[in-house]
Amino acid sequence: MKPPASFDDLPVLGKLPPAEAIAKLREMGDTATADALQEALDDGRPNLESFAGGTRSWWPFEDKPWQHTAHAFGYIAPGRPGSEAPLQIRHAGSIAPDLSLKTARVTITLDRLRIAAYPGSGTHRVLFDFSAQNQIPGTPEHLHFNATYRAREGEQVGIIGYPRFVGLSVGTEGLGFECFTVNVKNDADEAFLGFLESDVFKDGLRLALAAQPAIAPLSGMAFGLTRAIAKRNRNVPVQNFSMGLDFGNVPTSARLAVGSYLAVQIPEKLATVWSWDDWEYDPRNGQIVHRDHPTKLIPYNYVAFGVRRYEGA
Repeated sequence: MKPPASFDDLPVLGKLPPAEAIAKLREMGDTATADALQEALDDGRPNLESFAGGTRSWWPFEDKPWQHTAHAFGYIAPGRPGSEAPLQIRHAGSIAPDLSLKTARVTITLDRLRIAAYPGSGTHRVLFDFSAQNQIPGTPEHLHFNATYRAREGEQVGIIGYPRFVGLSVGTEGLGFECFTVNVKNDADEAFLGFLESDVFKDGLRLALAAQPAIAPLSGMAFGLTRAIAKRNRNVPVQNFSMGLDFGNVPTSARLAVGSYLAVQIPEKLATVWSWDDWEYDPRNGQIVHRDHPTKLIPYNYVAFGVRRYEGA
């Protein structure tokens, strides 16, 4: 059910050892952050071996959303059309699965990509890789589809309801996804990636009930492109998460149902205290806001994608 772990050998910025992170930040022009990290390193602060360390004492700051590697996963059930009532957000593992989606076909859309803060400043060019498995009879198709988006610091990408996989076949065990974002600052790569903004890529990957010969090389090419860009000078992975949606009742898993899913890149220390009860979806403006402070947005990077039944032939 879960797609292969494609990018485990390409750590996001928050997992890099400090020396590598400092070099990467300098490449991208974020000298102030690099200097703060270098100063902490020179002072001999403990636990500086890796950004993936279990303690937080090595951080000279705590206000960089890109420094975090943990995620909170939420779910928003479909609301009544025309209603302006806020919609509740629940943990994706606390909902009831929609058993009618077993062996059905669904369309997956990218609905939100919020850039609370990426390394560097100004307008960010983001390469987004979305992978899944198409559970067709015989051998499942391993899918990769990527696109590139622009957004300024503290804003979200100007997209809503963009199809990524159209007619994706669900297995008896559910679906699995992996999302991987790369902050692209290499000028040559920015120009090269312009073709991903064409109408062909905006339509998403359209799938069939039988194996399609072109899918494997296309997915392989998309996968190779993401890996190559992620390794290039001045580019760096920022967010990476895998999400399995099943039909079971294991408390620590997540369920598959029609609706919207959120993956928020939060500090590890918040993973045990984060509560979706503090947040809600406001259909009047299409934003996720704080329940007690409706003008306050989630201060972290996040991805929202939708799952709906496939209505095509």
